[in-house]
Amino acid sequence: MAVRVGHFVSENDTVRVMRIIARMNVGGPAWQSSVLTRGLDADRFETRLLIGATTDDEADFVALRDPSLPVVPIRGLGRSPGLLDDLRAIFGICREIQRFRPHIVHTHTAKAGVLGRIAAIASRVPIRVHTFHGHVLRGYFSPLVTRLIRIVERLLARSTTALISVGKQVQDDLLAYGIGRPEAYVVVPPGVGPSEEVERSDARRMLELPDCVPVAMFVGRLTAIKRVDRLLEAFALVLERVPEAILAIAGEGDLLDGLRIEAEPLGESVRFLGWQAEVSPLYAAADLVVISSDNEGMPVTLIEAAMAGTPGVTTDVGSAAEVVEDGVTGRVVSADAAALAKAMTALFTDEDARYQMGEQAAVRAKKYFGVERLVADHERLYERLLTP
Repeated sequence: MAVRVGHFVSENDTVRVMRIIARMNVGGPAWQSSVLTRGLDADRFETRLLIGATTDDEADFVALRDPSLPVVPIRGLGRSPGLLDDLRAIFGICREIQRFRPHIVHTHTAKAGVLGRIAAIASRVPIRVHTFHGHVLRGYFSPLVTRLIRIVERLLARSTTALISVGKQVQDDLLAYGIGRPEAYVVVPPGVGPSEEVERSDARRMLELPDCVPVAMFVGRLTAIKRVDRLLEAFALVLERVPEAILAIAGEGDLLDGLRIEAEPLGESVRFLGWQAEVSPLYAAADLVVISSDNEGMPVTLIEAAMAGTPGVTTDVGSAAEVVEDGVTGRVVSADAAALAKAMTALFTDEDARYQMGEQAAVRAKKYFGVERLVADHERLYERLLTP
């Protein structure tokens, strides 16, 4: 592959890609970073992954699901911003850039996107790419902080060679906030591997769930933006029509203790499963997977569920509707408890519709959301950016 000759670049080099993520907590960005670190063609690309530390209330993706993944820890590159830690992280990234001499720096997640791109600009890395797995421009911070983040993202977008959005709606949101130009964007949806086949009865036994009752599964961090409180409110309504149903919550987070207390009136109808090292049994055990968030990118949970043939019920946020085709592979509803309850109840009480939606979900997921497509999309993008 011919590459643009410039700083750190020679004509016949293997293309060196430095990938930077704030932290490898369990979720879509960590999964994609892992896949892309391992999956790019080794004859054409060499990848180095820089990561920050997870916090005590997060599950570490590397420890839980990919312990042999080669990573370079960067001190200060973590979840919470702080002037000293941020400066330490920028200097640490600059040191690694000097050692690795990347042709491309590709950042993931908001904080890594800011610090990593600043370091790449300062180090004169020729190609700078950032992936928006979603955005923190609504629902996360105070109005003042949100305005500051928008200003920073607008400025950084001007010095970013390419901006990747995980979905069309996420891209449209970012453009509406004035971040980047349309021609700078590329939509690259997440990709996941085929689901391991697990018998439903085996999965439910592993998770200690009853064998013959309807189960809704939530998989994700228990944090404010995910609105698990809304999900509990919706499930209370579901139980009025389907009293034997169970809501299984697979994940942990800063709201875990409060949600346990909030779920107490629902008794054994709500089960907290914690983080699970293997996700296939979660989807095999579920009749549907549900997301109740106020803000999302393109939820990998919905893609994993679809790959396993499990229909999704989701609020209409971010690019969730680009995964779940409403009425075909699941239901997309407004962000309120009553709408979620109605959709879950309808699927619980119509086995034929649920089965057909699950089949269609699997077909669609394999067509649009495979790992091979994710890797190939990135390889094509890198080659385009580097070709004179």
